Amino acid sequence: MNMLIGGAHRDASDKAFANDLNPVTGEVVDTFPLATPRDVQEALENSRKGFLEWSSMPLHQRLRIVCRYADLALANVEKLAQLMSRESGKVITLSRAEATVSAEIFRWYAEKARNLMGEALPLDPEPRTTGDLLFTIREPLGVVACIVPFNYPAELYAHKVAPALVAGNAVIVKPSSDTPLVNVFQTELLLEAGVPGNAAQIVTGSGSKVGAQIVQSPLINKVSLTGSTEVGIQTFRNSAESLHKVGLELGGNDPLVIFEDCDLELALSEVVVGRCFNAGQTCCASKRFIVQRPFLDRFVQKLLEKLQTVRVGDPFDERNTYGSLINESAAREVERQVAHTVAQGARCLCGGKRRDRTFFDPTVLVDVTPQMDIARDMEVFGPVIPVIAFDTVDEAIAIANNIPYGLQGGVMTTNMKTAFRVARAMQCGCCVVNGCSNYRSAHQAFGGWKMSGQGREGIGYTLEEMSQVKTIALRGIFA
Repeated sequence: MNMLIGGAHRDASDKAFANDLNPVTGEVVDTFPLATPRDVQEALENSRKGFLEWSSMPLHQRLRIVCRYADLALANVEKLAQLMSRESGKVITLSRAEATVSAEIFRWYAEKARNLMGEALPLDPEPRTTGDLLFTIREPLGVVACIVPFNYPAELYAHKVAPALVAGNAVIVKPSSDTPLVNVFQTELLLEAGVPGNAAQIVTGSGSKVGAQIVQSPLINKVSLTGSTEVGIQTFRNSAESLHKVGLELGGNDPLVIFEDCDLELALSEVVVGRCFNAGQTCCASKRFIVQRPFLDRFVQKLLEKLQTVRVGDPFDERNTYGSLINESAAREVERQVAHTVAQGARCLCGGKRRDRTFFDPTVLVDVTPQMDIARDMEVFGPVIPVIAFDTVDEAIAIANNIPYGLQGGVMTTNMKTAFRVARAMQCGCCVVNGCSNYRSAHQAFGGWKMSGQGREGIGYTLEEMSQVKTIALRGIFA
């Protein structure tokens, strides 16, 4: 596999490379270049040329190219899905769904861009502007660095690259080193659709080196990153000297509050979706399960029964619920976090250990208290279900909000007054009523409060963050 710099496939200038491993088998899927500082600088300089070429193209032409990409991506859904499952261990059914929606996201942003309008300001609002006409237009920022994570590589590529391009920016993509093939293939399709080679480039290598050089560069204008809170903080620091605009979608420890009057079967299904989807490797997954005490024992018993239906194994077996974690290091970390929580006083009723290096069965932890790390700031990126008891609505809200994060949340109850009370009080970017927090519409304002990031991603929102407002004043035009 090669990088794409200036429209050409490129190895690293010093020929250094790393292996892209299949997390299930440990086999080498491909190799990818480890970009040198010289390679990154060349891409950065190219991007300024690409911005001038791409932004000077009329909007309708840019959108035609973006929609042509969407057609190509839909025609290649199966190839993209196969790559994704081999690189990440994601089940093939989920990979196909992600590949499909990632193509459509490009089309949806193109549709929205046709209606990204300026506005005419009020006439004569103050004596000093009497007779003047003021109006606004939207212009691109310049170059956008798109830093894409491993867990939803195709979809999150789309949410960064699509709005950046339709707004007229050039992009430099830095993929995860666990899933580079997916994003390289998407970028190849962009060039095939007609995006200039300097306007859409992709460089591969470590985030601490390649990513840091990109976000520190004065040649970019915005960073759009999805990743951990720790990486987000460092990225913000690296961007500060050049005052880049920064969009960060970071970690979470999302609550699902479950009241005793809920639809129990629905609640159990949402717990499985909330924690087992993509092996629990989702930023907005439900990660804390706050259950009303009077029916706690019954809930846990039914949950253990429900988890017997979850199938874990070969990502290419369409009967399986989820596959492996992204790599052995990630599986070891989840195992360590479970052991740490048990050492703090929790009990593990099932699971708790990795198997076959990278697989992790559903794990239920009970006797978890609000003071434990897993109930506060320890984000577990795996299929682990910590159950925390509560008695009153106020107590549930306090537990839900007693974290440094605020991405999403959920509440299960048949009492809509209770549901809305919790939804209003929950400190997060989105609260799902009668559903888990593992929820995303491409059109919502996706993003969090507190240390879960800043800015929003979504069809109706990201275009504004990928562009800037210019006011044009016509002095004395009505004088």
